[in-house]
Amino acid sequence: MEKVTISDKTFKNFGQCIEISNGIIDLLVTTELGPRIIRYGFKDQPNEFCDDAQLTLDLGNEEWRLYGGHRLWHSPEVYPRTYVPDNDPVRWERITDGIRVVSDAKLPNMIEKEMEITISSTGTNVRIVHKLTNKNAWAVEFAVWALSVMAPGGIEIIPVPQHASHFSDGAKGLRIISLWSYAKMNDPSICWGDKYITVRQDQGNKDGCKFGISNEDGWAAYLNKNHMFVKKYTHLGNSKYPDNGVSYETYFCDFMLEMESLSPLAKVEPGETIIHTEEWTLTDGVTLASSDEKEMDEIVKKYIKMS
Repeated sequence: MEKVTISDKTFKNFGQCIEISNGIIDLLVTTELGPRIIRYGFKDQPNEFCDDAQLTLDLGNEEWRLYGGHRLWHSPEVYPRTYVPDNDPVRWERITDGIRVVSDAKLPNMIEKEMEITISSTGTNVRIVHKLTNKNAWAVEFAVWALSVMAPGGIEIIPVPQHASHFSDGAKGLRIISLWSYAKMNDPSICWGDKYITVRQDQGNKDGCKFGISNEDGWAAYLNKNHMFVKKYTHLGNSKYPDNGVSYETYFCDFMLEMESLSPLAKVEPGETIIHTEEWTLTDGVTLASSDEKEMDEIVKKYIKMS
């Protein structure tokens, strides 16, 4: 039986990182910036995440950098409040089968970020408990926002809510989709299916596109180089979500695709913490030949609904 090991490791230009591994998978968590998981993948195989995201924003006295990997934000997105740079070292400590990593609150938002990252002793399961704590002297309304920047070249599958209803039901069972102003409805990268939406990350698509959905199933998948990354979370019905009521969002451009899950919006009192949990799995030998929904049904039944 494999067991979880935790060790120091330097990685590319990210400096000192903490490696969490069970011999099957490994994660690298940055310590000189963050909180951020910069790598997740099968041991000695390519990174499932994009780790060379060059996008930057000039905030005047500091530069915000996308970096890549998996990061923790808060929603709704407001510039510059959301874009507080995570360029500073983080605090971390060992916990059972993983680590806890904390970024202190800083202006202008004064929200402390924390991730508890653990993996199973066997298999590919990862659990990330995201925590945001309001360090202001007043209440603030926000949601936890967990974003994974995926390596280019893959296909994303997003389930569409299924409701048996009649037109006389009125507003019941709405499929909520939120479109950003730069999203093109005729973007050839997207297939708007009835049961699934698929997005093909296109390295020639420099325009960028973003949309969100009320993802009641609470999962999304990304297939790349015969591997399938699955992100799961809990969609809480009858809750107020950001961005017109969506719990899952995706953004894609020429160098990456972003998988984003959200918690409900909450009015967070001073000193109060809100929590959002994701579960990840990684499966080898999975391919998707087309946007045929019967083919996707088989993949979902075999690898996602049963995992």
